[in-house]
Amino acid sequence: MERLGTGKTLALGFQHIAVMYGGAVAVPIIVAGALGLTQAQLVYLISFDLLACGLATLLQVMGGKHIGIKLPALMAVSFINVEPAIAIGKIHGITGVFGAVIVAGLLVALCAPFIGRLVRFFPPIVSGSVILIIGISLMPVAMNNAAGGAGSKTFGDPKHLLIALFTLLCFLLFNTMFKGFIKVISILLAMVIGTIVASFFGMVNFNVFLEAKWFNVPQPFYFGVPTFDTSSIITMTIITFIIAIESIGVFFALGDITGRDIKSDDIKRGLRAEGLGGFISGFLNSFNHSTFSQNVGLVLLTKVTNLRVLTAAGGILIVLGLVPKVGALTTMIPPAVLGGAMVPMFGMLISAALKIIAKEDLASPANQLIVAVGVGIGLAIKGVPGAFVDLPSTARLLLGNGVVMGSLVLVVLNMILNGTSSKASHAGHGIENAELAAAEESH
Repeated sequence: MERLGTGKTLALGFQHIAVMYGGAVAVPIIVAGALGLTQAQLVYLISFDLLACGLATLLQVMGGKHIGIKLPALMAVSFINVEPAIAIGKIHGITGVFGAVIVAGLLVALCAPFIGRLVRFFPPIVSGSVILIIGISLMPVAMNNAAGGAGSKTFGDPKHLLIALFTLLCFLLFNTMFKGFIKVISILLAMVIGTIVASFFGMVNFNVFLEAKWFNVPQPFYFGVPTFDTSSIITMTIITFIIAIESIGVFFALGDITGRDIKSDDIKRGLRAEGLGGFISGFLNSFNHSTFSQNVGLVLLTKVTNLRVLTAAGGILIVLGLVPKVGALTTMIPPAVLGGAMVPMFGMLISAALKIIAKEDLASPANQLIVAVGVGIGLAIKGVPGAFVDLPSTARLLLGNGVVMGSLVLVVLNMILNGTSSKASHAGHGIENAELAAAEESH
């Protein structure tokens, strides 16, 4: 495997940041607005968010003997945090949110050995279907961005759609017409060119960069000492376990890309890092993290699995958390440009899922039923989460999550119809030799 130079490593790391940045800062922005935080407090919340994401990524990628899955995984704040964080914050304040995050993260870290044993319940027919639900569920995110960003006053303006299409075409050009490093960073190049073109249509806000500070020192307990309320802790623990279940599917996707057979110990180390990341994040005034599936799509596209790239990404995130002026550069990327770049990334997750599922015997009526019902329920719930609005909040959080409910249905149906075995659970998670060779050639 060719060793990447510093310049290439940093460029590829920044490409990961560009992909996840919008989603990473969306959670603190939404939560801050709902809880009535000031602009100054929001700046700190975002800075802590990026710093915590960087630390969590390094913990997951580098880790130690018993911590970290050591796959090309990038950690970022999960969108699932939004609703419970707002609900807890409105009653117990932002310190109540951080207190719940600390305890929930610690519980996941402690329970990682138990959660890791769930790997035998995720044979290819299940793990592939979970990834399929995730990939399809992310597509509306891409479309919302392509149309100008959900809630935008100019949502649906043709210029947004044209810029998104232009960005997508740029990606296709670089990805299909070029080889080597240009092909690898095709997503980043498409977003840079898309942003430059969008600036001529007045879609880039340069004031964000001009008004940002050069240096900002994050302060632990900036919002006050975390408080610990039992109901808040229970709610956030449920959410954190939901994130852990989602991450198992993402770990399988990364394992398939890298040709690594994911076992219980791998899941245990990955979830332990995820839990400890949340534990640290709570002290740093931030939220729970998940392995970002968007970035798995990027790894699948580029075929670059070198861990130095993700280490660089983690380091860049820490710098962005300390230097708002640098971080402001990524906020200048218009939603339409992000939307155009997200389409192929999320689409590649769908392709990968279909390939994993195809390793099973799809002529089997049992397997057909598992995919049909599991994926069907997951997407149905994802499409209409409001169907559970009248249920108690805890039940609503669980039943209204399409990925989690789809995963549970898939696991249960597979246990009933196919049973479980160590051989079945670990079969089929590698990638084909040709794909592995292509991956090695790319990096």
